[in-house]
Amino acid sequence: MIEVYSWATPNGHKVHVMLEECGLAYRAIPVNIGTGDQFKPEFLAISPNNKIPAIVDPAGPDGRPISLFESGAILVYLAAKTGRFLPADVRGRYQTLEWLMFQMGSVGPMLGQAHHFRLYAPEKIPYAIDRYSNEAKRLYAVMDKRLQTQQFIATDEYTIADIAIFPWLRSWQNQGIAWSHYPRLKDWFDRIAARPAVQRGVEVLAGLRKPFRSDKEREVLFGATQYERR
Repeated sequence: MIEVYSWATPNGHKVHVMLEECGLAYRAIPVNIGTGDQFKPEFLAISPNNKIPAIVDPAGPDGRPISLFESGAILVYLAAKTGRFLPADVRGRYQTLEWLMFQMGSVGPMLGQAHHFRLYAPEKIPYAIDRYSNEAKRLYAVMDKRLQTQQFIATDEYTIADIAIFPWLRSWQNQGIAWSHYPRLKDWFDRIAARPAVQRGVEVLAGLRKPFRSDKEREVLFGATQYERR
């Protein structure tokens, strides 16, 4: 049984959804990032960048346990393990990987910054809010245009690129997005949201996550604790 060390965030939900889609047996182990679980030595041993998610698969590719961090790497690993959601043909595979990298390098970081400055920053900085809100709109437009020619983000098949992107778009309101400007992307979003495995995946650990209630939680996530050398 795969152990997934995670929390109910977009990056966590990518892996939860993938595990559900693949029908793999797994156990979700909560890493409460608001209270500092991500800095515990036992978690750093498998995720040295102190970020969720991370997995431990006791049945690794050589028959021995393997641990992995970085959600994109985990998706590729699980796709290889199961033979699912990463096309076998070379062209489709690279198209999927390029859009997975698009999520890892653009969608996640830029929408994460939009969330931070719109919701969590202790002071509202108009320049930062405008910068990242506009970047969110640009990225949504890139994806909307991509869907002019196919059913899913990377190819006409549902792939790990779709699985990676979808959880980040669930907070569209917090990113300053109006769906009416992105009709093709909204149709894609609704189709992904309707998948039973996706619905199960986004509920994993969701009952444990609460809104930030204290300055201590904000400090753990955004303050000096985050930057200590360990």
